[in-house]
Amino acid sequence: MDVSRPPTRSADPSAPPKARSAPGAPPAAQGRLDWRELLQWLEADGLIDAAAGRYGWERCAHASGKLHALQRVALAGLKRLSDGRTLDLDVLTEWLAQRANLPYLRVDPLKVEISKIGDLMSTSYAERHRILPVAASTEAVTIATCEPFDRGWVPEMERMLRRPIELQVASPADITRYTVEFFNLARSVKHAQKNGSTGGVNQFEQLVELGRSGKTLDANDAGVVQVVDWLWQYAFEQRASDIHLEPRRDMGVIRFRIDGVLHTVYQVPGSVMGAMTSRVKLLGRMDVVEKRRPQDGRIKTRRPSGDEVELRLATMPTAFGEKLVMRIFDPDVVVRDMPALGFPAHEARDWQRLTHQPNGVILVTGPTGSGKTTTLYSTLKRLATEEVNVCTVEDPIEMVEPAFNQMQVQPAIDLSFAEGLRALMRQDPDIIMVGEIRDRETADMAVQAALTGHLVLSTLHTNDAPSSITRLLELGVPSYLASATLLGVLAQRLVRTLCPHCKQPDDAFDQEAFRAAVAPWKTQSEVRPYKPVGCVECRNTGYLGRIGLYELLSCSEALRALLVRSPELAPLRAQAIKDGMKPLRLAGAIKVAEGVTTLDEVLRATPDPQR
Repeated sequence: MDVSRPPTRSADPSAPPKARSAPGAPPAAQGRLDWRELLQWLEADGLIDAAAGRYGWERCAHASGKLHALQRVALAGLKRLSDGRTLDLDVLTEWLAQRANLPYLRVDPLKVEISKIGDLMSTSYAERHRILPVAASTEAVTIATCEPFDRGWVPEMERMLRRPIELQVASPADITRYTVEFFNLARSVKHAQKNGSTGGVNQFEQLVELGRSGKTLDANDAGVVQVVDWLWQYAFEQRASDIHLEPRRDMGVIRFRIDGVLHTVYQVPGSVMGAMTSRVKLLGRMDVVEKRRPQDGRIKTRRPSGDEVELRLATMPTAFGEKLVMRIFDPDVVVRDMPALGFPAHEARDWQRLTHQPNGVILVTGPTGSGKTTTLYSTLKRLATEEVNVCTVEDPIEMVEPAFNQMQVQPAIDLSFAEGLRALMRQDPDIIMVGEIRDRETADMAVQAALTGHLVLSTLHTNDAPSSITRLLELGVPSYLASATLLGVLAQRLVRTLCPHCKQPDDAFDQEAFRAAVAPWKTQSEVRPYKPVGCVECRNTGYLGRIGLYELLSCSEALRALLVRSPELAPLRAQAIKDGMKPLRLAGAIKVAEGVTTLDEVLRATPDPQR
């Protein structure tokens, strides 16, 4: 026996027994995990050496006894021998799952059937056995546990549920957290449902149900308040950009938009959905009684960390009630620097040069959700110094920024973009941002503002940068005025970026398809791209986050002359490319070559430059 090792159980009753199973062998261990046992298993499996085992023993012995065995070992900060990676809680949990011959589960709240959890077991039962139901079907019930060798409860639960139980191993921190949150949510929904009728409200398809009280839910009901709080909390944690509350015939659906893709989160009874919508409308100072007309509102709240977040609200009447969309504006996301937005270095310099001009018109174009607001706010934030007066007219105000003087369009009192621009001209502005140029009157006012010495930034909805020029002309702006005032146009799109944790080189990449996509441009060498794989970090999508693709058109003297002489789209696009403009698809191809995204993402998001 090595005298430097901690004593064995035969010498010290407090020491753990020897490892009771080998990696990949059927679990012979029984009962709750012990940190001493875990350290011996780690050493037996070759993850740590004897010195690390002694160090871990000393650290774990002084840790809090209330912590789970895995958490105590994780706090020791041990390093894996093979690659030097820290044995944190996730790594240890995955290792334990392999040792127990069970699947490893990283709990994803968006994929857990929360509505069924409360019907399977009580909160106290789940807490007592350190388990969490995560899925249920007619064939089986999937339950996550952080005690894979403590299975005395399994036969009892199988008899109660009349279905087999499939065990998965999850982190004890996730088990503890989500047990409280999921069961509380299910309880809040049931509580809210008991206080109101289960029939749909304001549906086009009304069912006559006898024997129902007709009582409706109160927006201030405790259960409704808790469900709405949960909704926001999870939306912030899951990096959602939008929250959709969609009433349906039988059940209401809650969906999050994450990285441009919608995910179904939860289903609630129609009465609860109506009460949730009323609660949000109440907080957003909207007319709770009015359900026949679309409404807009906003809410300012805080993350659990204390950071402020703004939510823009929009309702729409549908066949089964009011649909509500909450767009989340996180200041850390909306206001970012150029590299974080995805600007290449040379285009970032050109954009900075354009935006520092004393006067002229700069347009940002792209479809809804392409990041125009983020680009404009990030640019204006840098320009809004104490020496400059920045004024905006928006519909609605996307995010309240103290550094700007912001005005909201109000059609009810005939305050349009044109009227707002006319009012701003009397406020001694240096820089003006117009939310959108929609009509000739607004376009004329923007041009006049540029001619009188103001820098005007605005948005248009066109496919690419050259199309914005012809769109201005179609609105009625004379070509000579467009030539005199237009500084440049920025077209942009958002594409999903590959998950850095799981992406792998794509050996089957079609080089010919890539060259066809970027034609007539040519690549100097073969592209070595990456492909999406999928892991727990990206919810097995292979993508994590989004980045911008940009097409910057700077109005050169040659293009201005062409604009006056022959303002047609094809010649304008050819001249812009000759002046150095890189089309959106070419910008995307560069991101593919850099291993940032995939060719499929680029082709989906960008228009064909040949058209």
